[in-house]
Amino acid sequence: MKYIVLLTDGMADERYDELGGKSPLEAAQIPFLHELARQGEVGLVKTVPLHMAPGSDVANLALLGYDPERYHSGRSSLEAISMGVDLADTDVTFRCNLVTLSGEPAFGDRTMIDYSAGEIPSEESRILMRDLAGALNTEMFSFFGGISYRHLLLWHEGRQDLELTPPHDITGQPVREHLPRGAAAGPVAALLEQGAAFLADHPVNRDRRARGLRPANGIWFWGMATKPLLDPFREKFGLSGAVISAVDLIKGIGIAAGMKSIDVEGATGNLHTNFEGKREAANKVLEDGADFVYLHLEAPDECGHQGNLAGKIEAIEQIERRVAVPLVEELRAKGTPFRLMVLPDHATPVRTRTHNHEPVPYLIYDSTRPQDHPEQAYTEEAGRASGQVFDAGWALTAYFLQAGTDRS
Repeated sequence: MKYIVLLTDGMADERYDELGGKSPLEAAQIPFLHELARQGEVGLVKTVPLHMAPGSDVANLALLGYDPERYHSGRSSLEAISMGVDLADTDVTFRCNLVTLSGEPAFGDRTMIDYSAGEIPSEESRILMRDLAGALNTEMFSFFGGISYRHLLLWHEGRQDLELTPPHDITGQPVREHLPRGAAAGPVAALLEQGAAFLADHPVNRDRRARGLRPANGIWFWGMATKPLLDPFREKFGLSGAVISAVDLIKGIGIAAGMKSIDVEGATGNLHTNFEGKREAANKVLEDGADFVYLHLEAPDECGHQGNLAGKIEAIEQIERRVAVPLVEELRAKGTPFRLMVLPDHATPVRTRTHNHEPVPYLIYDSTRPQDHPEQAYTEEAGRASGQVFDAGWALTAYFLQAGTDRS
C-alpha cells in the first residue's frame, strides 16, 4: 500500500456573493475530486489547537503526524534545517521576509505594501540577501538566503522574550503598531531599520522599479523558533517517507523527521509552479520504494494572502488537472494499491488574507476499498454535513495511515 497526502495549502475559504454564494472550492471545476469523494470519505479536521497561532508550521507538523503541543518549537528553525544551517541549542531563528514598504521618512510610518515584494524571484533575492549579509552580519546576527521572498535570520545565543507579527497579517497597515515588542525587541527592531536603509537604493531594487515592479526595500522578522527535535517518521509509523515542496518550512519538517526532501526544478510555491514536476517526483519516489509521500502545493495559500479570488479558483483547478488526475491515473495503470488524502492545512480566506482556526475539509480515497456515496462532493459544506470531525490533525493522519481502523 502506498500513502499520498495532497496538501493544498490554504485552500479552504468562505462563501462569496461574487461567486453566487459559493466558496472557491465550491466554485472550482474539479469533477475528478468530487468523483473521488463519492467513492471515498469526506469530513472535517481541526488542524491547529485554538491556543496556538494558525500557522503553516503548526498545521503541517500536525498533518505529518506530530502533535504540535508536544513537538512544536517554532517555524523558522525548520526552514533553517531545510537550508542546511547548523543550529546550536542556544540559537534563535526568525523567518526573514523580503517585503515592500511605502516610502515615509520615519520607519514606523511606513505601510506594509506587499509581504512578498511582488513574489520576487530567487535569482534577484539571492543577490539582495548576499549583500545584506555582507553588510549586516555580526557575531550576534547572521542572514541566510532562501527562496523568493522567504529567508532566515539567526540570532546566536539569542533571546526569545519578544513578540513578532507575520507580515501577511498587516498588508495595507502602518508597521508602527506591529514592530517587535518585548524585553529583547531592541536589537531586532533596530535590524529592521538597518535592513531597510541598506536595501532602499540597491541596484536590484533600482532595476525592479525601472521595470514597474515592487522593490524589496525592507525586511520583516517573524516565526521565531529554536532547534526542533522530532521522532523519526519511520519509527512512528513504520513507513519510509518523503516530502515534496517548494517551501523550506515543509522541507525542514520532513528532514527533521528523517524523511527525504525532494527538490523539483521550477517549483516556486505560487500559481506558476512546476505542477507536473512535483507530480512526477511523487510518482518517482513511490516507484523507488517510499511508502508515503507528502506532496505540498502552496498556490491556494499565496492567492488567499494576495486577496486573489480568481487566482485561488485557478490554483484549485490546476491542482486537480495537473496533479491529482495524472497522479491517480498512473497509480491505477500500474495496479498500485494506494490511499490518497486531499486537504488544506488551514483556511486562508481571500476576504481576510490570513489564516484562521476553522476546521478544514478532508477527502480520503482508498483504491482497494471504493465506497458509494452518490451525493457526496469535496467541499467545506460536504465536510460539515458528513458529521465526521477529527479534533486534531495528527489523529487524522494516524487514522489515514492505519487504513481507517482506528479513530482514537
